[in-house]
Amino acid sequence: MSARILWSTLTAALLGAAVPALAQQPQDFPDRPGKSTFLAACGVCHDINRARAGYTPEGWRTVVRMMQNVGAPVPKDQWETLTQYLITSFPEKPRPAAALIDGPQQAHLKQWQVPTEGSRPHDPMAAKDGSIWYTGQLANKLGRLDPKTGQFKEFPLKTPGTGPHGLVEDREGNVWFTGNSAGLIGKLDPKTGNVTEYKMPDPAVKDPHTLNFDQSGILWFTAQVANVMGRLDPKTGAIKIIRSPTPNSRPYGLHVNSKGVPIVVLFGTNKIATIDPGTLAVKEYTLPNPASRPRRLALASDTLVYYADFSRGFLGRLDLATGEVKEWPSPSGPQSQPYGIAFTKGAIYYNESNAKPNTIVRFDPATEKFQTWAIPGGGDIVRNVDVTADGNVVTANSLVNQVGMIELR
Repeated sequence: MSARILWSTLTAALLGAAVPALAQQPQDFPDRPGKSTFLAACGVCHDINRARAGYTPEGWRTVVRMMQNVGAPVPKDQWETLTQYLITSFPEKPRPAAALIDGPQQAHLKQWQVPTEGSRPHDPMAAKDGSIWYTGQLANKLGRLDPKTGQFKEFPLKTPGTGPHGLVEDREGNVWFTGNSAGLIGKLDPKTGNVTEYKMPDPAVKDPHTLNFDQSGILWFTAQVANVMGRLDPKTGAIKIIRSPTPNSRPYGLHVNSKGVPIVVLFGTNKIATIDPGTLAVKEYTLPNPASRPRRLALASDTLVYYADFSRGFLGRLDLATGEVKEWPSPSGPQSQPYGIAFTKGAIYYNESNAKPNTIVRFDPATEKFQTWAIPGGGDIVRNVDVTADGNVVTANSLVNQVGMIELR
């Protein structure tokens, strides 16, 4: 795959949905050295107005390293000029201050810097052997951390521009992942480093997203832009695509309950869905607020679904048995953007991805009270979380190129 094609494939994952090359170039960007490179390179595959969202200087340097990883068409002698243009022209915009709330739970937050700069760790996974895995989405690698020693090992993937996104472990210790930019699901054998790939049967399904196994060993997955869910039988390699009934509903986070029922949050609309594993029929549950956009979910039981309402800054709970929905404002407010979420040790833990600094939030369902911690180093940003065998929460922090663990004591 050429650098140009690789860049075209992955910029949507980095800064948003792709648009036609050089479409609607605005004329009001600051005039200073680096502008011409910015307009020529950063407008190739995505809307350059997204740069106006802004980052800290450290954040921009990480973004630039991501761009280098995917072969952005910038001359080598222009990278530092472009970096300074971005830092000077698009500083970080004000973000809601993190609400820090004391509480009964003792926790220790640890962070590790991943080896490859600009890797964009996307999803974490707590493996059975105690290691922490992550997808290096813009480095085209999977990574493994031994939290006891701090040692990393990275595994290059088979296809350039795979864009690894979600990951999950099977019973034999293989690590399965979604190729979010290559329209595939992969299996990595950590013993050998060998990767087996399963291409989507429909070429329109280019963006496999989140995946999880059911109790029978069937792998379920989502693809948000393609607006589908699906299942893969590892024994045969057969893949079945399931269309989401609501157009542009963007199937996103997915978990499977103890009955083998996949539960999916639909990030493009105010709905949560279940899939009948036998008939593949999709049942949708509409959340009461039309503005709700559930992005990730956690299961407190087979029927109690907690969800992170990214758009409104709420934690929500749907009872699948009754259809009842209850919501609580997230501590740092309506712009806090709740994201990665898990249930462990009788409580919900999730990240406020737009608070400054990012937080880990604990919600006690029994008392309906919150407790929060600031993530060391700012945290930007925790897109998904997982839980270790002993109940600790692991994270992948994209913009600061870290993986982490919240040790609950």
